[in-house]
Amino acid sequence: MHLTLRQLSLFESVARHRSFTRAAAELHLSQPAVSMQVRQLEESAGLPLFEKIGRRIQLTEAGREMYDYARRIGQSLQELDEVMAALKGVQRGHLRLSVATTANSFATRILAAFSQRYRGTTYSLDVTNRKTLLDQLSGNETDIVIMGKPPEDANLEVRPFMENPLVVVAHPDHRLVHVPSPVPLQALQEEVFVVRERESGTRIAMERFFNERGMHLKTGIETTSNSAIKHAVEAGLGLGIVSIHTLDLELEVGALVVLDVEGFPILRHWHLAHCKGKRLPPIAQAFQEFLTGEEGRHLLSHSVPVSRGPG
Repeated sequence: MHLTLRQLSLFESVARHRSFTRAAAELHLSQPAVSMQVRQLEESAGLPLFEKIGRRIQLTEAGREMYDYARRIGQSLQELDEVMAALKGVQRGHLRLSVATTANSFATRILAAFSQRYRGTTYSLDVTNRKTLLDQLSGNETDIVIMGKPPEDANLEVRPFMENPLVVVAHPDHRLVHVPSPVPLQALQEEVFVVRERESGTRIAMERFFNERGMHLKTGIETTSNSAIKHAVEAGLGLGIVSIHTLDLELEVGALVVLDVEGFPILRHWHLAHCKGKRLPPIAQAFQEFLTGEEGRHLLSHSVPVSRGPG
């Protein structure tokens, strides 16, 4: 069987996306060019690699085998590239970083500071949800991620680097803003909350906190976006529980306030995670040390302002 690395790379992208269109966009090629290369690969293999079911394409048995090998070959080539980069020094590396949506507020600030130190490097930054982060790690689609605590059974190297306080936010005119501090925890049971989706680390931590105290909160709106939570709270649709790291602008302009609630903030941590056994490229190692070092800690230092009632 005669094939090229280019054909394997194009095939891997189509198989991963289950779409010729999305693969072409990812690789900055035309869809016909991608289709032609995959067709040539099928001719070389002597077997169909895809089949169309309804409006979607699926891998055939031969396609699944080819995809497995294509991923392994791609990973080996990436490791080779990383070894070569290490020999050249960290200044010429490329960092693939993925972060939880909540972490985006400080991830860009950290990257800006880090890039000043390593001016010859380039970056890919993906901001996404918890499930996608775990999928990217398992598929070796990123070097390192910033997220809340990963599942215990994930095959990951995990390193906590910063506290992530979850706080209760309210509209400035909400009745609980004027309750003597601290607001009793039981008072929250009378309120409606805007919450993240069930797979979210914030949602998991919130529900664990209240379940341990025998409480169940009323949820009005469920969303996959912290920004949507903040907008809903600003509109008076309920209370929200979010990371303090997402609130800089809203607190500065007075659009939201942090309530001083009994038992809050819920203290979590941000973690750096990568696949166990993965050889991190030099730039990823340098980023990890930067983030956990003195300069990174200084950039990430954050107090938790709260609204204190008349008590």
